[in-house]
Amino acid sequence: MKIKKIYLLLIFLFAGFRADAQQNTKALENFQDILVKISKATTAETFDIKKLELNGKFVKTLVDALKTPHSFGFSFDSLKNVSIIKSPDQAFRVISWYLLLENGTYRYYGAIQMNSNNGPLKLFPLIDQTENLNDPNIITDNQKWFGARYYEIIPVTSGSRLPYYILLGWKGNNQTTTKKVIEILSFSKDKLTFGAPVFDGKSIKDKNRFIFEYTKSNAMLLKTDHKAGMIVFDHLAPFDSQMTGRYEFYGSDGTFDGFKIIGGKLKLMESLELNNDPNAMDELYADPKKNIKPERKF
Repeated sequence: MKIKKIYLLLIFLFAGFRADAQQNTKALENFQDILVKISKATTAETFDIKKLELNGKFVKTLVDALKTPHSFGFSFDSLKNVSIIKSPDQAFRVISWYLLLENGTYRYYGAIQMNSNNGPLKLFPLIDQTENLNDPNIITDNQKWFGARYYEIIPVTSGSRLPYYILLGWKGNNQTTTKKVIEILSFSKDKLTFGAPVFDGKSIKDKNRFIFEYTKSNAMLLKTDHKAGMIVFDHLAPFDSQMTGRYEFYGSDGTFDGFKIIGGKLKLMESLELNNDPNAMDELYADPKKNIKPERKF
């Protein structure tokens, strides 16, 4: 008889848990519908003042949504203008997006949501201070964020050192140039830090983050190449040596560099040979080495 009571109690508990989970999912779906509408309205707006007003409403609604139990497991995948990526160890996720302003510049918004195992929401708001950072290489925190829209997270562990995470991000800049960034994120107790001296290479001494800048009319590769076992990227150079330092004239010179994680550091590897698997589209590939290339200068 006692076993039967315990069995019935477990059934009631499971049924209650399932009902709560369904209720939470429904609430999160409703929040997502509202967020999608606000996001679309923001994108459709022409004037900054209205964009910023709608974005403020978006931020408030998003925070309310994240307060819902089990929100960490909800993907918000209908929010096409917002990047939401989880760390491979499931410790946190980064939510980031941007507004394109009337003058052709960008303002970034975001938050880092910790996986609190369904406890109270633990959220780090990301405050874009790009315009106020006199030195873009300085180590900062979430209140002085070098804003970007992140699309990849790579965890790094080494010996007794605290683990850190590499964030790859896109950073629209202005009407003439675009940026991409390799950001370093680390956690200590209840604080987070952006930037760290983990880059290793003669030409990149004392770097705390790695920033690329290039002409807005070009694209740039920056991603993890699992086959090569490193972060790979286009080598950027001026189209003419007289344009050195003028990044609106920088683009890929047809070669690749990369960072390989060695002993907890990002070791710069230059002039890489990247070999892709055979593909049916290879016949349509135009070899950049047969075209005029920018002059290679780091």
